[in-house]
Amino acid sequence: MTGSIQRVVIVGGGTAGWLAAGLLAARRPDLSVTLIEAPDIPTIGVGEGTWPTMRETLASIGIAEEEFLRECDASFKQGSRFDGWVDGTAADSYLHPFTAPPPGDMRDLLAAWRASCPDAPFAAAMTPQAAACARDLAPRQRAMPPYAGALNYGYHLDAGKFAALLARHATTRMGVTRIAAEVTGVIAADNGDIAALTLRDQPALAGDLFLDCSGQAAILIGGHCDGGWIDRSDVSFNDRALAVQVPTARDAPIAAQTVGTAHAAGWLWDIALPTRRGIGCVYAARFMDEEAARAVLLDYVRTHVPGADADQLQPRQLIFRTGHRERFWDRNCLAIGLSAGFIEPLEASAIVLIELSLNALIENFPASRAAMTIHASRFNELFRYRWDRIVEFLKLHYALSRRSEPYWLAQRAPDTIPARLAEQLELWRDQPPSSWDFPRVDEIFSAASQQYVLYGMGWPAPPAAAPSPAAAARLVEVRERARALAAALPANRTYFTAAAAAAAPHERLVRT
Repeated sequence: MTGSIQRVVIVGGGTAGWLAAGLLAARRPDLSVTLIEAPDIPTIGVGEGTWPTMRETLASIGIAEEEFLRECDASFKQGSRFDGWVDGTAADSYLHPFTAPPPGDMRDLLAAWRASCPDAPFAAAMTPQAAACARDLAPRQRAMPPYAGALNYGYHLDAGKFAALLARHATTRMGVTRIAAEVTGVIAADNGDIAALTLRDQPALAGDLFLDCSGQAAILIGGHCDGGWIDRSDVSFNDRALAVQVPTARDAPIAAQTVGTAHAAGWLWDIALPTRRGIGCVYAARFMDEEAARAVLLDYVRTHVPGADADQLQPRQLIFRTGHRERFWDRNCLAIGLSAGFIEPLEASAIVLIELSLNALIENFPASRAAMTIHASRFNELFRYRWDRIVEFLKLHYALSRRSEPYWLAQRAPDTIPARLAEQLELWRDQPPSSWDFPRVDEIFSAASQQYVLYGMGWPAPPAAAPSPAAAARLVEVRERARALAAALPANRTYFTAAAAAAAPHERLVRT
């Protein structure tokens, strides 16, 4: 097969499959895009947080922001807050926001922080977004243009509703073909490629490029293609989660960030949507059993969700294998989403990896089968780099902890720290993280992200001379900007209440 690549077949729906269909249809309208989705396969929905990249993704697909927010019960996400990760005390909390520190030499900014506001948390000194998050403020006013904000933001969303919106949009507005069927087998070409897929009660479907978005089943990349597997559980211990959805009052505050709260053998996520909160307990099975994890989860709900009846909740268990493919793109099959790999949902890397994978594919789309091997090799090298950086960044959250439980002690054991991270920590005693440490275009976690975790968790700032007047002035600007935004931006709850009221007449008109 040396001809042009015209027919793309996507196996699996969910967030990965329907994002793939929508982006391909929007940016490569010359292609034929068909998605095969087995009936009655539920969306896992672990990753209900996105990065700011999702704004550009949705705009390019052609979904209006108001429609997305309304249909997906979505809210704004401005970062992640980590409670109890350092020592577990009541004051133990830090923020990883979506807005970078002010421009300038970080050593100089650190010196200004120590000199002018040493009692302020690092994030609060470096960005006005910390003040907005502390007050549960929206990052934008409703009068602003779609996808624009006073502060950088992503979203919290209902993953099932998101996949449904993407599917409706792709099939009714973008010409994507959906086939409701189960894939039963692969018809191989003479050169080992996938020539076609056999379907239950449907004719076989041929294609030129196949995207495996079948989740943990990985029916193409882990079956016919044997893309290999690299286990990362030696570094990332967590392999279980219990998840619940807790309804909230209509007037309850809507948090501006994901909250991750450490416990004795893992951590809990807390994601606030306009009508509910998604709460989950992530844990490592070799340090905690399901009954103990359930107790941790329900105790958190009782403590943190006023009015919730924790005894009536039925947590859903999720079991995941920690690691990723050795080859994400093998022959004419590319794995995207959970079929490519999974590391615990800390820092919401799952959905952004889908976006990055699709951008890399579309911007370097193979014109022919002859060029595909080169594209696959380059893709595999890039995404192996990205997965390594994810593993290291997530491990940073554990490596700096001072908690004394066996789980946390094991997380800090030297033989579980990736060699590159250990070297960087040694360097960062003398100098702040910088672009020299993360030199690639579109680093998945930039030097700024490393700084927020490092200094948020109390890592000592390297020795420095007295701060320059310019650095001191920049931190003053941050404080002034924080006060201005606090006066100008609405609370998240106010924003979404007003949006619902504005949408109500239109919804009544549609129903009639």
